Formats: sequence, C-alpha cells, structure tokens
Amino acid sequence: MAYFIHFKDPNSEEMVRYLASVPPCPGTCFFMDINRSTDMKYLGGLTDWGRKLNNTFNFLSLLNDFPEYIVKGIGDEIMLFIPDDVLKSKPAINSYYMLLEEIYATLYNIQHYPVAGTFLPCKVAIHYCSEVYNISFFEGTNDYYGSDVDLTARLMTKCLENRIVLSEKFLQKVRKDLYTMGLPENTGCLKRISERFLENFKGVPMSTKYRIIDVE
Repeated sequence: MAYFIHFKDPNSEEMVRYLASVPPCPGTCFFMDINRSTDMKYLGGLTDWGRKLNNTFNFLSLLNDFPEYIVKGIGDEIMLFIPDDVLKSKPAINSYYMLLEEIYATLYNIQHYPVAGTFLPCKVAIHYCSEVYNISFFEGTNDYYGSDVDLTARLMTKCLENRIVLSEKFLQKVRKDLYTMGLPENTGCLKRISERFLENFKGVPMSTKYRIIDVE
C-alpha cells in the first residue's frame, strides 16, 4: 500500500522527515485512452456507448492481469503503473518486451475484430519510470507520483488512434530483454517501430526521446 501523506501543519518537520524516507518505486507507467468515446456519447444512448466501453475495457488484457495496479481513471483514460518487482513476479507477462507485445496484440485484435461495432479503438503511451514514488494524499487509496509519471502523460499528446508511443527509456528495457532472450532487436512488433523522435514537452526541462508503433 502507498505511503500516506497527511500532515495538518504545513511547516511540519515530521512531514519533511517522512517524505525523505519514502523510497523510489521504479516501474512501467501506461496511459491508455479509448478513442471516439466522447463523440459517441452524443450519437447514441447508454445502451450503445456503455456496451462498447464495457467490451473495450474488458478486452484490455493488462487491466485483467494487473487489476490492482490500475491507479486512476479520468473519463475514458486509464493510468496503470506496474512496479518492477510486481512485473518480475508474474508467471506470464513478466518482462518489458512481453508488456509491449501484449499491448500491441490487444490493439491489433480490437482493430481487426470481425464483428463491427463491438469495441472502440485505443491509443497508449508507455514510459519506464525511475523518478516515481508510491504515495497517496488520500487515505486507503493507492497512487504514484513523480516527474516520470508526468512525462508519460505528456507522451499521450503524441498518440493517435491505434498508436503506441513509447519512450526511448522504455525501449532500452525492451531491447535488454531481447538480448537476454537471444532475440534480434526487430522481433515481434518492433519490426514496425519508427525512427527516434525528439520533443521538448511543456514543463519538462530536458528533451524527450520517443518512438511510435502504429498498429495496422
């Protein structure tokens, strides 16, 4: 459970000591957004858009494999954070490469599902986070804060429908997995990866390197 931060004295020395004791919690952050969902709500009733949202959320397999690590949802966008120690302990999806392949396969299957109108298209941003802390300002809730979480949200601005945007930092983790497994760097969905882009995101003091994989 998250470290609970709640001190009524704004100048509390105890709060400073407590915050200084919180360790970083490295892991992978995902932002997943369901596309077209706002427009759809103006075109049909709850029986239509509610059904499609239900189907799509249920089909996002990472949400089923890591349900306790769905941190927050705002509208049709979800933040998922998987700490390194949790990922390594899983029997099936237990590497960065497998996380990426699972996301790609899910978006591909949604796009090519044979029955039209069953699901809604998605877009995903992924970043490997080292500057992140498992803290919450609300008792009994789990959450993660840190500059790397904010950067993942910034990567979402580069997402389009059926697109995965991944930071160079996450890609390095994926390539390390491939090296360990004795596989080439263009294995699986990495055959479709773009060249490296460089962006200066608002509020981020250094340039961010990222890649794109369009799911077709």
